Amino acid sequence: MEFEAQVIAAFGRHLQVRDGAGVCHEARPFGRRVQAVCGDRVRCEADAAHGEVHVLEVLPRSALLQRATLRGGAEPVVANIDLLAVVVAPLPQPDLFVVDRYLCAASSSGLEGLVVLNKCDLPGSEALMLALEPYRAAGYATLACSAERSIGLAALAAALQGHRSVFVGQSGVGKSSLITTLVPEAGLTAAVGALDRSDEGRHTTTAARAYDLAPSGQLFDSPGVRDFAPAVEALERRSLGFPEVERLAVDCRFQDCRHLREPSCAVRTAAESGLWDPRRYESYRRLRRLYEDLQQAAGPGKRDRR
Repeated sequence: MEFEAQVIAAFGRHLQVRDGAGVCHEARPFGRRVQAVCGDRVRCEADAAHGEVHVLEVLPRSALLQRATLRGGAEPVVANIDLLAVVVAPLPQPDLFVVDRYLCAASSSGLEGLVVLNKCDLPGSEALMLALEPYRAAGYATLACSAERSIGLAALAAALQGHRSVFVGQSGVGKSSLITTLVPEAGLTAAVGALDRSDEGRHTTTAARAYDLAPSGQLFDSPGVRDFAPAVEALERRSLGFPEVERLAVDCRFQDCRHLREPSCAVRTAAESGLWDPRRYESYRRLRRLYEDLQQAAGPGKRDRR
C-alpha cells in the first residue's frame, strides 16, 4: 500500500514520517538514491510482510536549506521551509560569521531571515544586541528573548506564526530550550544540556525534528554547529546572498566585479567609508574566498564561469 507523508524526524537514513491521518511511522529510504530530510513530502510504501515502511520518492520541494561538503558538493539540511531563524546568545561566544552564512543561504534560497538573541538576561546581551544592528540595516528582523526567564517569548511566537520555520545556530545557544517553551508537548528526545567547560557549547539535538506550532505553523529543530558553509550551488553567485552587496553593486564599474580588489568598486568603497559595516564586508570577503575554494574542490563542471 502506498501513501504520502511528511518526514518529521531524520537521523541519517532513519526517518519518522507522518501520514495524512496523523499516524507516525518509522521508515527508511528505499535505495541509496532516495535522500529525504526533515520537512520533505514523500511517497511511501508499507511492506506488511516485513512490518516496514519504505520511502520510495521525495516529492518536489518548495525550498531547501543546504550546506557545503568538503568536496564542494551540497548536502540537504531541511526542506519546504519559508523562514530561517538563527539563534545566538552571549554564551557560548557568538560567531557572527556563522550567522552571516546562514542568512546568505536563506536569502539565496528565497527564505525570510530572522536573528533571535536568546539568553537576553545574561551579561553581554546588550552589547550583542547592538552588534546585531547591521542585520536590521540589511533588512533582517531581530528580537531578544530568554527561554530561562520567559522573556520575549510572545513576540517570538508571533514572528513564527503561519510559517514553516527552522531554528539554526551554534551548539549551546538554547534552540531546544526555546522549542520546549514554545511547544511544551514537543517531548524532545534529546535532553537540554548545559555549556561545557570551554563555554563553546555542546550538541543537545542529534536529529532534525519537526513540531506543530499552534494555532498555525511548524517549527523545525536542527543540530547545533560550530561552523556552517552554504552549498555553492545554492548561493546567488554575484552577491552571495548579502542584501547590501546586491544593492551597492549596481554602482560598480564592472558588471562582473567580485568586490575584492577591482577598481571603482562601490561595495568596497562603502565598507571603507563606513557606509556599510566593515565586519559584514569582511564576512563577504571570507565567503567569496570559500565559495571559490569550494568551486575548485567540486571540479570544472561546477565552477562559476563568468
